[in-house]
Amino acid sequence: MAEISVPQVVDEADEITSRPTAQSLSAIEGLDGDLLILGAGGKLGPTLAVLAQRSIDQLGTGQRVFAASRFSNTQARSALDKWGVETIAGDLFDRNFLDSLPDCANVLFLAGMKFGTSGQAATTWAANVFLPGLVCERFRVSRLLCFSTGNIYGLVDHQAGHGSTETSPLDPVGEYANSCLGRERICEYFSQQYDTPTVIIRLNYATEFRYGVLVDIATKVMQGEPVNLTMGYFNVIWQPDACAMTLASLSHASSPPCILNLTGGEKLSVREVATRFGELLDRDVSFTSEESPSALLSDSRKSHELLGAPPTTLDEMIEATAQWVSRGLPTWGKPTHFEVRDGKF
Repeated sequence: MAEISVPQVVDEADEITSRPTAQSLSAIEGLDGDLLILGAGGKLGPTLAVLAQRSIDQLGTGQRVFAASRFSNTQARSALDKWGVETIAGDLFDRNFLDSLPDCANVLFLAGMKFGTSGQAATTWAANVFLPGLVCERFRVSRLLCFSTGNIYGLVDHQAGHGSTETSPLDPVGEYANSCLGRERICEYFSQQYDTPTVIIRLNYATEFRYGVLVDIATKVMQGEPVNLTMGYFNVIWQPDACAMTLASLSHASSPPCILNLTGGEKLSVREVATRFGELLDRDVSFTSEESPSALLSDSRKSHELLGAPPTTLDEMIEATAQWVSRGLPTWGKPTHFEVRDGKF
C-alpha cells in the first residue's frame, strides 16, 4: 500500500495533508520572520498555512503565521484557528484593510480568479492584475511569493521533451491565462522598482484526496462516465508536497523575480491513469475523443534541483485517491477543468 496515510474519516484529511515533512521543516528552519498568506481561504491556502504553522511549532522557531481572506467559508477559517494560524477576515481590494494587515517578512500571495472567468473578464483582470499591484506596493519591503500557473505557456507537443521550461516562449490562451501573465508582469515590475525579492510559482496541477485532476478522473471512472482524452497528458503534484516546496522557494526570492515551475516530474497519460483507476476501483473504463498532439505540460526540473524533488510518487497518489473515492467520501465538487483547451474557464 502507498506511503500516504489515507483518512478513515473526513475530519482526518486536513490533519494528514498538513503534517510537517522534511522539506517543510528545512524550509522553515532557514526562514527568518513571520508569514502572511493572502487569499488563504481557497483550495491550497489552508494546507499551506497549517503546514507552515505546524512546522514552526515542531521546530519551536516562534514565527507567526497570519492568514488573510474573505473567509466566506467559515469552516476553513475555524480549521486554521484550531491549529494556531492567526486569521484575519477582510477584502483585499479594500485599501484600508490591506494597510491594516501586519508587516511580515514573508508575504505569500495566493488570491486570484479562475473558474467563472468566462464572461467576467473585467473582474478577472481586476483580481489577477490590479490586486497584485496593490499587494506589491503595500508589501514592497517584504519577501514576496506570487502564485501563477502553467496556463501562461499554452499547449506544447507532448512528444517533444519534458514540457515548457521557465524560459520557454509564453503563449497564453483566453482571459484567465492572459490575466495571469499580467499578474506576473506586475510582480516583475514592482520587484524591480522597489528591489523586492520575489519568487513566482507556476503551479499545475496540485491534487489531494478531495480535489485535483486525479480526483476528476477517478470520479468519472467510479461513476461509469466516459473520460475525455482531448487533453491527453498532464502533470500533477501532491498538494502537501507543493506546499512544502512553496515554503522552500522563499529562500530563492530575488529581484528580478525567481520563476519556478512547480509540478511533478512525470508526463502522465490520461488514458493510462484512468485505466489504472479502473483496476483499483473494479470498474470498466470508457473514453471519448482521442488524444490531441499537444497538451499543457511543464518542465519542473529547475524547481526539483533547487528545492528537492517531491517525495510522493504517482502510484501513491493514485492509490490514495482510489481509496478515498471508493469509500464514497466527499470531494469538494470543484472540477479542475484540466481538459479545457480554449482557455475558457
